[in-house]
Amino acid sequence: MTPQAMKAGRAAALASDGPTILDALPHPVLLVAPDGVIESANMAAEIFMRSSVSVLRRHPIDYFIPFGSPLLTLIEQVRERGAAVNEYKVDIGSPRIGAPKIVDINASPVSDRPGAVVLMFQERSMAEKIDRQLTSRGAARTVTGLAAMLAHEIKNPLSGIRGAAQLLEQSVPDEDRALTRLITDETDRIVKLVDRMEVFSDERPIEREPVNIHVVLDHVKRLADSGFARGKKITEAYDPSLPPVYANKDQLIQVFLNLIKNASEAIGDDPDGEIRITTAFRPGIRLSVPGTDERVSLPLEFTVQDNGPGVPDDLLPHLFEPFITTKTNGSGLGLALVAKIIGDHGGVIECDSIPRKTTFRILMPAYVEPEASSSDGTE
Repeated sequence: MTPQAMKAGRAAALASDGPTILDALPHPVLLVAPDGVIESANMAAEIFMRSSVSVLRRHPIDYFIPFGSPLLTLIEQVRERGAAVNEYKVDIGSPRIGAPKIVDINASPVSDRPGAVVLMFQERSMAEKIDRQLTSRGAARTVTGLAAMLAHEIKNPLSGIRGAAQLLEQSVPDEDRALTRLITDETDRIVKLVDRMEVFSDERPIEREPVNIHVVLDHVKRLADSGFARGKKITEAYDPSLPPVYANKDQLIQVFLNLIKNASEAIGDDPDGEIRITTAFRPGIRLSVPGTDERVSLPLEFTVQDNGPGVPDDLLPHLFEPFITTKTNGSGLGLALVAKIIGDHGGVIECDSIPRKTTFRILMPAYVEPEASSSDGTE
């Protein structure tokens, strides 16, 4: 029997022991009666389904999930076989519970209740996010060589083109000077683009120190309030007990300036537009380091959320790749640079987006005091 099936079997055995034990489980658990009506749910299921248990008990399971969902077929298979059945990577998202909802499903019969089925959902979101983050890091690294080549092969000829345009401007008629200025302006724009790409080729070690993230966020908020987000609503929900993050302060300022600027542009002139910044401690998030047995804890969570129109579904998986942008005149390098900075710090960044709720979530390691050496000089 697989570990997933064993978990589902234990959940089925506990279903009759009341909600107290089930509420301790981190995964959503539902008890579906023989007629398809939801009979019981633990606390995690209430959060997952976006409904209280009293509401859940008034409806059959197919009220909450899409028509023709594989989940319904899975329930029938359990009833027919009288044995546990597993299904992986199933999207059960719907307008009632939110979309998307990618889960592994463990379905198990209840031994003393013919036709009753216990469902346990295991969300795949974090695993999928980490996979996409590692892909984004790889994409950022491919830009490194390209950036170095562009800096050498393009910037030198561009300086010659700009100089020639300036000389021409002194001798051409007034009606043609607009064309020489256009050459100069476009040359400057390309140089700025190449300068931004050069950042990707900087492989020097990061100078890090313990940083109070709230000092960084307050500084960024002041810059935003006096500049690109003037007059826009920015709210905060901070955990004051948060430990320091081990990071480069200037690079963190660059990250959050980019994210808040994007959020400001997303809400535009909407009078109900709001940018929300949060910090929290989330123990339990651990990331494996490729090539080693080491697992790094990422307990610090920082989010920037806006209630703009959201990111198109087709762009969302590629949002942190270079040259991907939703802006008409955007270069598509801002979020790629953010992903590189967070990745270089050993963290993870991901975006969840539905209309009126786009959240950029950063997970980073906390600063750990170095162990003091003993009096005899040994560790």
